[in-house]
Amino acid sequence: MEHTQLAADVERLAESLGQLPEPVVKPAFIAVSGLPGTGKSYFCGKLAERLPFVILESDALRKVLFSSPSYSSKESSRLFQAVHLLIEKLLKRGVPLILDATNLSEPHREYLYSIADHLDVKLTLVRVEAPPQVVRERLEGRLENPGGVNRMPTGQYTSG
Repeated sequence: MEHTQLAADVERLAESLGQLPEPVVKPAFIAVSGLPGTGKSYFCGKLAERLPFVILESDALRKVLFSSPSYSSKESSRLFQAVHLLIEKLLKRGVPLILDATNLSEPHREYLYSIADHLDVKLTLVRVEAPPQVVRERLEGRLENPGGVNRMPTGQYTSG
Protein backbone atom coordinates (compact mmCIF):
# COMPACT_ATOMS: atom_id res chain seq x y z
CA MET A 1 0.00 0.00 0.00
CA GLU A 2 1.28 3.44 -0.82
CA HIS A 3 2.60 5.41 2.15
CA THR A 4 0.24 8.39 1.78
CA GLN A 5 -2.81 6.09 1.70
CA LEU A 6 -1.61 4.24 4.79
CA ALA A 7 -0.96 7.49 6.67
CA ALA A 8 -4.42 8.77 5.71
CA ASP A 9 -6.03 5.51 6.86
CA VAL A 10 -4.23 5.64 10.22
CA GLU A 11 -5.34 9.26 10.67
CA ARG A 12 -8.98 8.42 9.88
CA LEU A 13 -8.93 5.53 12.34
CA ALA A 14 -7.31 7.68 15.05
CA GLU A 15 -9.91 10.42 14.57
CA SER A 16 -12.71 7.87 15.00
CA LEU A 17 -11.55 6.91 18.49
CA GLY A 18 -12.79 9.96 20.37
CA GLN A 19 -11.43 10.70 23.82
CA LEU A 20 -8.51 8.50 24.81
CA PRO A 21 -7.56 7.31 28.29
CA GLU A 22 -4.76 9.11 30.10
CA PRO A 23 -1.29 7.99 29.00
CA VAL A 24 0.65 5.76 31.41
CA VAL A 25 4.31 4.76 31.64
CA LYS A 26 3.70 1.06 30.90
CA PRO A 27 0.54 0.84 28.77
CA ALA A 28 -1.36 -2.44 28.67
CA PHE A 29 -1.67 -4.11 25.27
CA ILE A 30 -4.35 -6.80 25.13
CA ALA A 31 -5.31 -8.73 22.01
CA VAL A 32 -8.61 -10.56 22.21
CA SER A 33 -9.25 -13.36 19.73
CA GLY A 34 -12.09 -15.68 18.92
CA LEU A 35 -14.61 -16.59 16.28
CA PRO A 36 -17.56 -14.27 15.56
CA GLY A 37 -20.29 -14.57 18.17
CA THR A 38 -18.07 -15.86 20.97
CA GLY A 39 -18.36 -12.67 23.05
CA LYS A 40 -15.13 -10.79 22.24
CA SER A 41 -16.73 -7.34 22.15
CA TYR A 42 -18.75 -8.03 25.28
CA PHE A 43 -15.60 -9.16 27.11
CA CYS A 44 -13.69 -6.07 25.94
CA GLY A 45 -16.50 -3.79 27.08
CA LYS A 46 -16.60 -5.40 30.53
CA LEU A 47 -12.83 -5.10 30.87
CA ALA A 48 -12.95 -1.44 29.85
CA GLU A 49 -15.58 -0.81 32.55
CA ARG A 50 -12.95 -1.76 35.13
CA LEU A 51 -9.79 -0.27 33.65
CA PRO A 52 -9.16 2.61 31.22
CA PHE A 53 -8.53 1.23 27.72
CA VAL A 54 -9.20 2.34 24.20
CA ILE A 55 -10.89 -0.52 22.34
CA LEU A 56 -9.83 -1.02 18.74
CA GLU A 57 -12.67 -3.14 17.39
CA SER A 58 -11.75 -4.38 13.92
CA ASP A 59 -15.33 -4.45 12.58
CA ALA A 60 -16.01 -0.85 13.63
CA LEU A 61 -12.62 0.32 12.32
CA ARG A 62 -13.28 -1.45 9.02
CA LYS A 63 -16.47 0.59 8.64
CA VAL A 64 -14.47 3.79 9.18
CA LEU A 65 -12.34 2.97 6.14
CA PHE A 66 -14.94 1.17 4.02
CA SER A 67 -18.56 2.35 4.01
CA SER A 68 -19.71 -0.99 2.54
CA PRO A 69 -17.14 -3.55 3.70
CA SER A 70 -16.55 -6.56 1.47
CA TYR A 71 -14.27 -8.39 3.95
CA SER A 72 -11.97 -9.27 1.03
CA SER A 73 -8.36 -10.19 1.71
CA LYS A 74 -7.21 -6.94 0.03
CA GLU A 75 -9.53 -4.89 2.25
CA SER A 76 -8.43 -6.79 5.38
CA SER A 77 -4.78 -6.28 4.50
CA ARG A 78 -5.29 -2.52 4.14
CA LEU A 79 -7.27 -2.36 7.38
CA PHE A 80 -4.77 -4.28 9.48
CA GLN A 81 -1.74 -2.44 8.10
CA ALA A 82 -3.40 0.75 9.37
CA VAL A 83 -4.51 -0.86 12.65
CA HIS A 84 -0.99 -2.10 13.38
CA LEU A 85 0.46 1.37 12.81
CA LEU A 86 -2.28 2.88 14.96
CA ILE A 87 -1.46 0.41 17.75
CA GLU A 88 2.19 1.48 17.58
CA LYS A 89 1.26 5.17 17.70
CA LEU A 90 -1.03 4.71 20.68
CA LEU A 91 1.39 2.55 22.65
CA LYS A 92 4.25 5.00 22.00
CA ARG A 93 2.01 7.69 23.52
CA GLY A 94 1.36 5.45 26.54
CA VAL A 95 -2.30 4.73 25.71
CA PRO A 96 -3.51 1.36 27.07
CA LEU A 97 -5.46 -0.54 24.41
CA ILE A 98 -7.40 -3.64 23.57
CA LEU A 99 -7.47 -5.04 20.04
CA ASP A 100 -10.82 -6.77 19.44
CA ALA A 101 -10.42 -8.91 16.31
CA THR A 102 -10.58 -12.57 15.38
CA ASN A 103 -6.74 -12.80 15.59
CA LEU A 104 -7.01 -16.55 15.01
CA SER A 105 -3.97 -17.29 12.86
CA GLU A 106 -0.44 -17.21 14.18
CA PRO A 107 0.92 -15.17 11.24
CA HIS A 108 -1.57 -12.38 12.08
CA ARG A 109 -0.60 -12.46 15.75
CA GLU A 110 3.11 -12.29 14.83
CA TYR A 111 2.61 -8.63 13.86
CA LEU A 112 1.33 -8.02 17.38
CA TYR A 113 4.30 -9.82 18.93
CA SER A 114 6.62 -7.69 16.81
CA ILE A 115 4.97 -4.45 17.95
CA ALA A 116 5.15 -5.49 21.60
CA ASP A 117 8.81 -6.54 21.29
CA HIS A 118 9.78 -3.39 19.40
CA LEU A 119 8.14 -1.12 21.99
CA ASP A 120 9.03 -3.27 25.02
CA VAL A 121 5.36 -3.55 25.97
CA LYS A 122 3.79 -6.62 27.55
CA LEU A 123 1.25 -8.22 25.22
CA THR A 124 -1.57 -10.22 26.80
CA LEU A 125 -3.47 -12.60 24.52
CA VAL A 126 -7.03 -13.57 25.46
CA ARG A 127 -8.95 -16.18 23.51
CA VAL A 128 -12.73 -16.08 23.90
CA GLU A 129 -14.79 -19.18 23.22
CA ALA A 130 -18.45 -20.07 23.60
CA PRO A 131 -20.53 -23.24 23.10
CA PRO A 132 -21.62 -23.68 19.45
CA GLN A 133 -25.32 -23.31 20.30
CA VAL A 134 -24.67 -19.97 22.05
CA VAL A 135 -22.63 -18.72 19.09
CA ARG A 136 -25.38 -19.79 16.66
CA GLU A 137 -28.02 -17.92 18.70
CA ARG A 138 -25.87 -14.78 18.87
CA LEU A 139 -25.16 -14.80 15.13
CA GLU A 140 -28.84 -15.34 14.35
CA GLY A 141 -29.63 -12.44 16.70
CA ARG A 142 -27.21 -10.23 14.77
CA LEU A 143 -29.05 -11.01 11.55
CA GLU A 144 -32.29 -9.91 13.19
CA ASN A 145 -30.69 -6.88 14.90
CA PRO A 146 -27.69 -5.81 12.79
CA GLY A 147 -26.62 -3.09 15.27
CA GLY A 148 -25.72 -5.66 17.90
CA VAL A 149 -26.88 -5.36 21.49
CA ASN A 150 -23.62 -5.77 23.38
CA ARG A 151 -21.37 -3.78 21.10
CA MET A 152 -19.41 -0.88 22.48
CA PRO A 153 -18.55 1.97 20.08
CA THR A 154 -14.99 2.07 18.82
CA GLY A 155 -12.69 3.87 21.15
CA GLN A 156 -15.15 4.07 24.02
CA TYR A 157 -13.59 3.53 27.36
CA THR A 158 -14.59 3.86 30.95
CA SER A 159 -12.70 3.56 34.16
CA GLY A 160 -14.08 2.11 37.34
